[in-house]
Amino acid sequence: MDAELETFKTSIDLRGYAASQGYQLDRKESWRGTSVMRHPGTHDKIVVKRGMDGHYVYFSVRDDRDNGSIIDFVQFRQGLSLGAVRKELRPWIGQSPLAVPTLPALHKTEKDRMKVEAAWARMKDAVDGHPYLERERALPSALLALERFAGRIRIDGKGNAIFPHFDAQGLSGYELKNVGFTGFASGGSKSLWLSHEFPDDSRLVFGESAIDSLSFAVLFPDNRTRYASIGGKPNPQQPELIRAAAARMPADSEIVSAMDADDDGAKLSEVVRKAVSLTGRLDLRFTVQEPFGFKDWNDQLRARPQPLLPWRSMEVVPAQGR
Repeated sequence: MDAELETFKTSIDLRGYAASQGYQLDRKESWRGTSVMRHPGTHDKIVVKRGMDGHYVYFSVRDDRDNGSIIDFVQFRQGLSLGAVRKELRPWIGQSPLAVPTLPALHKTEKDRMKVEAAWARMKDAVDGHPYLERERALPSALLALERFAGRIRIDGKGNAIFPHFDAQGLSGYELKNVGFTGFASGGSKSLWLSHEFPDDSRLVFGESAIDSLSFAVLFPDNRTRYASIGGKPNPQQPELIRAAAARMPADSEIVSAMDADDDGAKLSEVVRKAVSLTGRLDLRFTVQEPFGFKDWNDQLRARPQPLLPWRSMEVVPAQGR
């Protein structure tokens, strides 16, 4: 092992060096364990992570060949020999020789997560609409374009609808949905699909699937509601993630379990109820709402006889409770 090269990989924050080369942190797309950076001049977009071995690593969304450590980053952009790279990076060991922005700590990430995130980063955001979700699931493009769901619904090269799952470390995997097809990211793990969270939110709705949660948002629009989904039968890690999501809600909020109208849905609602009780917060109100006359919320949405109105103008109708 070359000790100096190892020091470059572990001691130099690749994000700081990239910032010195004109890259800017995209805080909206970044999360714990992941920093997304863009270059306004070249329009390059890179994702920077830190491996369990302590190495800062990156990959470019634009070019599959452009990935690796800070050494690869320098060589790919400047075409330097290894000796020249050493001279370029030696001043960066320790304190940065140039003024760079203060960046949040980058937590270490397992290799499987890096593979998941590399695939995720190359998918297109569904902000401009999604054929499958609009035609087959009756979810209007106006809903998909809301800031609430920015970056939370993507489309891959096969036209699948992609829903990211997040845990305490960040992106853990993603669901894939299409006509007659349901899948999950290879190497990923199921946690929670989550919409964005805003400070003045007063309600959190848990659905069985992301599509059901989005359907609920169409049927009962409320710009102060957060949405989440479990993705079916819960695994041992999910109750704690449900508890944490509920605990993040502002004071006097409502937590809604909006599962399918069947026995399995009732069991999932009980999982959510127990998780909410574990927050220890007496100000949180827990309620159960289920589709009226239908198995799930998307069935109810698609059965609407009238054409869908723009999302923002839909009338708010109380859901059937039990």
